[in-house]
Order: sequence, then C-alpha cells, then structure tokens
Amino acid sequence: MSFDPSTLVYTEKGLIPAIAQDATSGEVLMMAWMNAEAVARTLETGKVTYWSRSRAAFWVKGESSGHVQKLVDLRVDCDRDCLLVLVNQTGPACHTNRRTCFYTAVRDGVELELMAPDT
Repeated sequence: MSFDPSTLVYTEKGLIPAIAQDATSGEVLMMAWMNAEAVARTLETGKVTYWSRSRAAFWVKGESSGHVQKLVDLRVDCDRDCLLVLVNQTGPACHTNRRTCFYTAVRDGVELELMAPDT
C-alpha cells in the first residue's frame, strides 16, 4: 500500500507534531512540526525535514549545525495526528547543544537540569 502524506490529520495551520526518537537507544530527542511537504521530503531524501513556524520555511535537521537526523523509520499514530520519527542522530539534537531537548525534569515542584550542554 502506498503512503500519501495528505491522509494524515493536520492542525488548522497544516502542521502535524513529529517526535524524534533515537532508533538505537529509544531516547526521545525532540519534538518539532512537519507539514505534508516536509513529510514527503523526509521520505524522499532520508534527511529529516521539519517546518519552522518562526521562519515559515523548511528546516533540514543538521543542515547548518551538522547535527543531522537520518531517517530510520517513520511511524504514524493510531489517530493519524502525530508522527514518531526514528532517527540516527549525529551530535546533539537540541539547539542548546544537548543530546535531547528534554533536559529538565520537575520533581517535587522543583525544576531540575538533568544534563549540561555538550562542550
């Protein structure tokens, strides 16, 4: 069966959340947005491509930083309104130079930093 990105459920702005997960470790790396064209480009090139809401432009992960995400598998959730992007991540995934964007935790009402930026 052929996959058609237009069959996904997008927000009113034409976007769908995409959670990037390390294909080997299972670590959740980041969440970003895709539109139908970003999904298609990701599948065509194997380079994970997102839609930048702030720049209103396509964003190929790692294009400027070198912290590339190579697509391993693209999964669609049961409601077709969220994507899980399994990737091979080169370098940090977060723009703060951390392995993951989820580097803080709230424990007993206190926000804790779990990891420092890579040096």
